[in-house]
Amino acid sequence: MAIVELVMPKMGESIMEATILRWHKKPGDAVKVDDTVLEIATDKVDREVPSIADGVITEILFNENDVVPVGTVIARVETAADAPVAPSPAAAPAPEAARPAEPQYQTAPPRPQAAATVPSSGEARFYSPLVLTIAQQEGVSFAELEKIPGSGNEGRVTKKDILDYIANRGANVQEPEVIREAPQAAPAPSREITTVAASNSYGGNVEIIEMDRMRKLIADHMVRSKHTSPHVTSFAECDVTNMVRWRDNVKKDFEKREGEKITFMPLFVEAVVKCIKKFPLVNCSLDGDKIILKKDINIGMATALPSGNLIVPVIRNADMLNLVGLTKQVNSLANAARQNRLKPENTQDGTFTITNVGTFGSLTGTPIINQPQVAILAVGAIKKRPVVVETEQGDSIAIRHMMYLSLSYDHRIVDGSLGSTFLSAVATELENFDPSRGF
Repeated sequence: MAIVELVMPKMGESIMEATILRWHKKPGDAVKVDDTVLEIATDKVDREVPSIADGVITEILFNENDVVPVGTVIARVETAADAPVAPSPAAAPAPEAARPAEPQYQTAPPRPQAAATVPSSGEARFYSPLVLTIAQQEGVSFAELEKIPGSGNEGRVTKKDILDYIANRGANVQEPEVIREAPQAAPAPSREITTVAASNSYGGNVEIIEMDRMRKLIADHMVRSKHTSPHVTSFAECDVTNMVRWRDNVKKDFEKREGEKITFMPLFVEAVVKCIKKFPLVNCSLDGDKIILKKDINIGMATALPSGNLIVPVIRNADMLNLVGLTKQVNSLANAARQNRLKPENTQDGTFTITNVGTFGSLTGTPIINQPQVAILAVGAIKKRPVVVETEQGDSIAIRHMMYLSLSYDHRIVDGSLGSTFLSAVATELENFDPSRGF
């Protein structure tokens, strides 16, 4: 007999952990290759994890709702020594540093969730890659990291723990050593428990609504983006009258010929792609002090779900598609998102994001960068307004279709001159739309 380890798959360069939603198998259940063993979720997409071998589930190492770093062993399958083992396309073997110590895998009855604790000084402590990355970016030394109370399994420091620590850094908070000085006494309430207790008192007529899983993940993602990137936002106004009139004229013929409705989003994507080719530095990411310039132009488009949450499917190689191809991709990904049919690869490897806040009636916005990208463009509502129009016969006032654009960018790499110049180029591209073009 042989033991095959099932690990948490990696689902994109920015995804360092996933939440276990539901186990479809339990210890003792027989499985075959590609049988669904569990469902997992990230802040981007949900997916099923299949078995990579025929055999019997012998151990399940994490519970439902646990947050697990990618590459970590989550279950073991006992199989015949000569049974074929299918390679896992989405998961690479985890480096030793990314795996919990072996005692984590010993079967034991589940323990109730404990208050945040700090391991004794002689005890090894596991840190997820995400926690280590945040610590490095925020200048948290290893000595400080060792002192942070952990609310996770076996006292591990979670993303929330380190972000709470950073937010309260320098505050006059009781050090965790006090707990170690009196091991026989009842442990003092942790800062987390005190906060929860205080927040249970609400005045007035209120309704308490628990965040759903995706909203919690989005919240963490947004907070982490603000902690990571110094955000700057620039604004521009553009006259999109020619574009609006062109779409009004061709949308019926377009749908009849292509079987797709044409929205404004493919036109926005087309303009952004042209400008990225002129200013490629907005299509990059940062790794420490290294600039990773992306040769592929993969455009993410923020899409609203029926629940009110947002997800960002990605149009891969958008620069290789014509307007018809962009339209088909935009519609296909938007429909898949709303029907919860997106695959993990549909939300990976984006290099630049567009969010259409005008869909909801907003004139403009200050979007938060979708990490690890360095820029995001918001397009506002298109409104008719009287504006001054320059003509050969002189200035005149006319009714035009006007729109505001806003670009949020990472000031570590995109300076104001580049951000503003890129934004102006997008506005110019939209204003110079050819109303006589075909599709």
